[in-house]
Order: sequence, then structure tokens, then C-alpha cells
Amino acid sequence: MADDRAGKQRGAIQPGLTVDIIRKQDRRSNKRTRGIVQEILTNTAFHPHGIKVRLKDGTVGRVTAVIKTEPVPDDS
Repeated sequence: MADDRAGKQRGAIQPGLTVDIIRKQDRRSNKRTRGIVQEILTNTAFHPHGIKVRLKDGTVGRVTAVIKTEPVPDDS
């Protein structure tokens, strides 16, 4: 179950979670990209537009929803 509010709280996001993000260039169209968090880029505990993260594929954007609250095991 997706939790839209969790994307604004840094404490709710950790590497390995599956999330939906909006890339900067997709803000107008509201196009979401789904992926697994590699790194959290926002340093503050809260951000009104969503916590900025880098996904495992290198895509950077702000979290709009947390899809899976259990981290995916890292195979590397």
C-alpha cells in the first residue's frame, strides 16, 4: 500500500525501499518513475515537495509515494 505522506519525511525513507519519484523535468506532466532507493540526497528531516533521492538506476527525483515499506535485499 502506497503512503504519499511518507515521501516528505526523511525518516520514512531508506535505501532499498521501492518508491515513486517525480524527476525535475517531469514536474509539469506529473509523470512518476518507480524504482529502488540507492541514496537519500535531502539532508533535512522534512521537505514539502518530497525527499530527494537517487534510485539504483541513477535517476534523481523527489519521492511522491513509498510503495514497499520493507527494503529490498541488496544483491551486490
